[in-house]
Amino acid sequence: MKILLVEDDKTIALGLEYSLQADGYETVTCHSAESAKAVVRGRLAEIDLCLLDLSLPDGSGYELCEMVKNRSDKPVIFLTALDDEVNVVMGLDMGADDYITKPFRIRELISRIKSVFRRYDKQLQTKPKTIIELENVQINTLEGKVYKKGEEILLTALEYRLFLIFANHIGQVLTRNQLLERIWDVAGEFVNDNTLTVYIKRLREKLEDNPRNPTIIKTVRGMGYKVGD
Repeated sequence: MKILLVEDDKTIALGLEYSLQADGYETVTCHSAESAKAVVRGRLAEIDLCLLDLSLPDGSGYELCEMVKNRSDKPVIFLTALDDEVNVVMGLDMGADDYITKPFRIRELISRIKSVFRRYDKQLQTKPKTIIELENVQINTLEGKVYKKGEEILLTALEYRLFLIFANHIGQVLTRNQLLERIWDVAGEFVNDNTLTVYIKRLREKLEDNPRNPTIIKTVRGMGYKVGD
């Protein structure tokens, strides 16, 4: 599990990093709102939980929480020295999953983190997955829409279907024949090998930061294509 830790006090951040890593978590640490926003924009897909200090020198945990929740349903826990009811309610109303007041015992924080993860695991088991994330790209299967860094990417019906096939087989190598068999039914017409090449090229142009060096839809030489590890 990877945790985004946003804490402007570097001494506290260092102690939290050490304790979280000792408990088996990976950490991505930011000391300002601006650096945290950059992580949310470009790396949110790899983050499992956000641990946000409420008071930051150049912003607040509230705006970071809102930014995270607008992009994905990632769990958020606030760390703050403010313990009055108004701040607690405001944070929870914005979608925060928990709220822990400084000073706190590290074991209590770890316990809260595990509790939040358990709640999310139960939710995932009881409802179908509607958001699929691949790097900075999200597929909302309920809406039938694709977003990159929070902005909607317009795909044709066949482009969307092809990308969804990849997303439903993360980590698997799909041959060109397997892809052609799966998109035949949806297209309602013959899709040949050259057409498949064109559609993959179009998807890369729309989704990849650098289409010539794709990191989302990767070519596996002599075999086919793969999304994810």
